[in-house]
Amino acid sequence: MRFELSMRGSTKFSRLMLSSFGTSGFTSSLGFSRTRPCCTMAEDRKLGGFLDFMEKLRNYEKSGVPKGAGTDSDDGFDLGRMRRLLQRLGNPHSNFKAVHIAGTKGKGSTSAFLANILRKEGYSVGCYTSNVKVIIDESIDQENGALTHFEVFTALAFCLFSQKKVDIAIVEAGLGGARDATNVLCSNGLAASVITTIGEEHMAALGGSLESIAIAKSGIIKHGCPVVIGGPFVPHIEHIIRDKASTMSSPVISACDPGIQHVVNCLGREDEKPFQICDLLIDVQKDVKLFIHLPSLKLGMLGDHQLQNAVTATCTALCLRNQDLAVRAGLESTQLPGRSQFLTTKEAEALQLSKTSVLIDGAHTEASARGLADIIRMVHPYGPLVLVVAMASDKDHAAFATQLLSGRQPDVVLLTEVNIAGGRSRMTPATDLKASWTSAAVKLGIDYHDMGIINSENPVEVHTAHAQQAVSSDGKQLVLLASQTPSVEALMKLASQLLEHRAGPQSGLIVVTGSLHIVSSILAALSGKLA
Repeated sequence: MRFELSMRGSTKFSRLMLSSFGTSGFTSSLGFSRTRPCCTMAEDRKLGGFLDFMEKLRNYEKSGVPKGAGTDSDDGFDLGRMRRLLQRLGNPHSNFKAVHIAGTKGKGSTSAFLANILRKEGYSVGCYTSNVKVIIDESIDQENGALTHFEVFTALAFCLFSQKKVDIAIVEAGLGGARDATNVLCSNGLAASVITTIGEEHMAALGGSLESIAIAKSGIIKHGCPVVIGGPFVPHIEHIIRDKASTMSSPVISACDPGIQHVVNCLGREDEKPFQICDLLIDVQKDVKLFIHLPSLKLGMLGDHQLQNAVTATCTALCLRNQDLAVRAGLESTQLPGRSQFLTTKEAEALQLSKTSVLIDGAHTEASARGLADIIRMVHPYGPLVLVVAMASDKDHAAFATQLLSGRQPDVVLLTEVNIAGGRSRMTPATDLKASWTSAAVKLGIDYHDMGIINSENPVEVHTAHAQQAVSSDGKQLVLLASQTPSVEALMKLASQLLEHRAGPQSGLIVVTGSLHIVSSILAALSGKLA
């Protein structure tokens, strides 16, 4: 049975995924919805108390990460603080093997692919059982209140993995690598290091350049442990990673090796969900020799970028000497909530979205927007399209908009707002987002109609007539609309009505994107209705 411990901490997800056979565990899906099957009232009270306790800690997901915090410098996070906390807890991280994964994009998907491969191979895992709050209270006092939400949650995860005697843990770095709280894993406990991609996200926190980001992420490389690099990387960035690996006497396996061939052949559907049929051949003869041939591989994770993530995970699994059948089964069984996820008819109807296809995807960078645009072209090449977008304030809104407008042009873009990690300090006002999309439309020469802003508590009843008139005024004109409604259900209903008015008899698609936070709000609304 699957055990997942997920959290939204530091500036990225830290997704530590394991599986358990015959054991129920604590699941925190996407870092927001927290459910445990068959909980007693006493357990619920304890869980509530723990979550209240965690909320009191410093959470950089809410406030934003300080400049230089992820660099290996005087400005960087104090990794010694994390080591002292773990020492007080008995160094639980020394009791299990781990795969440590860093990278700008693709960490979550690569982690999910690899974890499922390991599950199919039969590795044992743990579940949520312990309470380390007393020691953590003392540690907070001894560290003068400096411990963070991410550090405590990471320490807790390591305690759980140790107590359940897991065979292996998949550990995703939060920010960068060198100074990340997860980078206490030592070479004698590390099965492999993985660096998926190097991009410009969190530039200020990681030193201000792609080179400094590459240096920070290569900080997870440990002496003598194999390093799997995803990519593709520009040559001088890959050179930085390979140089670090060389100094650590660590063999490097590239998921872009000339001996690796992969292609998406076609798209299919099963149980209302699309999948892509791919061919994958890995025949690597450098450093570590790897071979596997997986023809007609059926991936539920869509897009060329997800196929690349699958290749990276497969290379890592082969380094661990996993069998071909486990690799195929693991890859084909992987689904990640909020990543190219299509709602079922039942789920869409629960949100009162009849006869409407809904895709939710937590893309929030220029690169991930490009990948999402490719997915939209793949699954919905024709027919009306509505985008619902909310983003954090520290993302590149203009670049994100440009990528999506450069793909299949949407009919309507509905810009809205979402709390980030439960707070508003990093929330982008809908009006600011609309300004970015307006600028991108002008830059690309796209004719648009600005509908202004909706700030009513019930936008569907108050503004539908106005919106429908604007949408139908020119079928070729892009419609931009900002909304401050606090109700995600009302927002989706408005998007559906605008889509239906433009679609007529054609099948339309609503895409919700820009942040994993807005995606999680959709999933939370669904969870409440389908419970």
